[in-house]
Amino acid sequence: MMAFPSPFLWTDRRGSAAVELALVAPMLIILSFGAMEVGKYFMDEHAVSKAVRDGARFAARQPFAGYVGCAMPSAVETATKDITRTGEIGGTTARIPGWQDSDITVSLNCDSGGSYSNAGIYRGSADGAPVVTVSASVQYRSILSYIGFDFSTATLNAQSEAAVTGI
Repeated sequence: MMAFPSPFLWTDRRGSAAVELALVAPMLIILSFGAMEVGKYFMDEHAVSKAVRDGARFAARQPFAGYVGCAMPSAVETATKDITRTGEIGGTTARIPGWQDSDITVSLNCDSGGSYSNAGIYRGSADGAPVVTVSASVQYRSILSYIGFDFSTATLNAQSEAAVTGI
């Protein structure tokens, strides 16, 4: 025959901490993963912004003679993409996993209509002041994608431009 539980069973508190932890743990896990995800997103966004600034600065400091006829030399474009994506010319490891050269756009615009084209280093330039624009659009990779759950549809976008100074 089964004994009736003691009336003290309902007032016993010896397992309450484990029950509370079981109820609160999922919320704490979601909160901590959420904080890490937001931190990683902003870190990657900063890395892309810094990378396009580095690329534009690199392209703007190439020899002035290379930008004749408002055309960018293909070697400069390739090197600019390398600098932007990897941080070095001929680099192989991307700053952000999955970042491809095809995610980067390098363009050159020569503005001959500005009054600055007749002064300083641009004096006598028939093509005007060349301005390099580097932009990138990189697919964001979520922390959860590393363990098999890919919910990410965000894209990291950045753009930077610099006037060619030919230093």
